[in-house]
Amino acid sequence: MKTLTLTLAAGLMALAGNAYAQDAAAGEKAFKSCKACHGIVNGDEVIYKGGKTGPNLFGVIGRQAGSYEGFRYSKSLVAAGEAGLVWTEELLAEFIQDPKAFLRKYLDDPKAKSKMTFKARKGAEDIAAFLASVAPPAEGDGEANDG
Repeated sequence: MKTLTLTLAAGLMALAGNAYAQDAAAGEKAFKSCKACHGIVNGDEVIYKGGKTGPNLFGVIGRQAGSYEGFRYSKSLVAAGEAGLVWTEELLAEFIQDPKAFLRKYLDDPKAKSKMTFKARKGAEDIAAFLASVAPPAEGDGEANDG
C-alpha cells in the first residue's frame, strides 16, 4: 500500500510539471502597475514602454540584484546582490510583494531599505513569469535565461 501511495504521488507530481509555473499573460497585464517606474527595453527594441524611475527590467531574471548599469539602487539592494542575490522568478515575486521586508529578511538587517515602495498585493508570481518570458536567451543554448 505504501508503494502504491508513493507511486501515485510521484505520478501526480509529474503531471503537475513545474511547481512554479505561473501565468505570463496575466503577468503582462499586471505589469501595467509597474510601468509607471519600469520599462523593458532590449537595446533599441522597446518591449514595454515605461518610466525610468526604476531600472530597465529586460533580463532581470538571472541578473545579480542591484547591478543594472547606470541605475542608483539602495545600499541594501546592492549589498544583497554583493551577498549573492541573483533574481529567480521565485525571489523576484517575493521581492515584488514587499521589497523592504524581503531585503530585511535576506540581509538579516532590520534597517535594510529599498527605493521601491510599491507592493504587489496580488499577481507578483505572474509578473515574475512575464519578466522571465521576455528574458534574453542564455548563452549557447537558445533558452530563456531563468537563473
